[in-house]
Amino acid sequence: MEIPVFTVDAFSNAPFKGNPAAVCPLIDELNDDLYQKIAAEMNLSETTFITRINPSDTFTTGSRFHLRWFTPKVEVNLCGHATLASAAVLFKHKKNVNPTLVFETKSGDLAVTQKKDKYVMDFPLNPATQQDRNEFKDIIMAAVGHRPVKDVYLSPVTKKLLIRLPDSCDRSVLTGLKVDPVALQNSETSGKVKGLIVTMKGSLDSRPGYDFYSRYFAPWVGIPEDPVTGSAHTVLGSYWSKELGKKKMLAYQCSSRGGELELEVKDDGRISIAGEATAVLQGVIRL
Repeated sequence: MEIPVFTVDAFSNAPFKGNPAAVCPLIDELNDDLYQKIAAEMNLSETTFITRINPSDTFTTGSRFHLRWFTPKVEVNLCGHATLASAAVLFKHKKNVNPTLVFETKSGDLAVTQKKDKYVMDFPLNPATQQDRNEFKDIIMAAVGHRPVKDVYLSPVTKKLLIRLPDSCDRSVLTGLKVDPVALQNSETSGKVKGLIVTMKGSLDSRPGYDFYSRYFAPWVGIPEDPVTGSAHTVLGSYWSKELGKKKMLAYQCSSRGGELELEVKDDGRISIAGEATAVLQGVIRL
């Protein structure tokens, strides 16, 4: 069996930046064990599998597809960068003729529209609620040490915990965090948290004027740090939209690779997440 595979750097217009995802367009479904083994072999934060819904469709003519995402350890319910990467493969490499593609996923229908060099994803918005920071003191200590914390919020749907640093912090505080993934994972074992967002207000004085910055850690699902995370921005977008009083925002996830996301919070409880993508590898997995 030969399975086509692409490696795509999502949320970047250049190679070796943004967040890499492996994308496998499949003629037929495989079993879950094989999906997981392929994801472990690719060893990226996500490997995504695209399959046809209508057998008469091709990857060029179809407008609806099944989409599933796997980390090296588990299947996940929502992944932004691998969805963007999947759309990029279909639009750029399979020459899909439709202006919008819809992926049927564990998080419902996710639409992606091509607009010039960018791909605009329509995702669910995942609001978070304020928490008693004492309840999460161990995970806060593992993430930011003794540094002051302004807010602690939790998204129950995504199980992502959001820690906001004070506005007085320089961006270098966020980029300089050294988070031990083992210590972080051991600091929270209740299952209430599956991902940690550390965020701070942006600097609109500098160009291009980011509304907020973030980093994202998810050792609970086998990802020590995710470079650029669309799903985290379904939480961040909701939080910062209320804090800043804005619907449209420009965000930067300042991992070592880094990536830029354009966000628009909609009145219908959805969020648009837009970014670019660059394919860096195309090959075949032989089984």
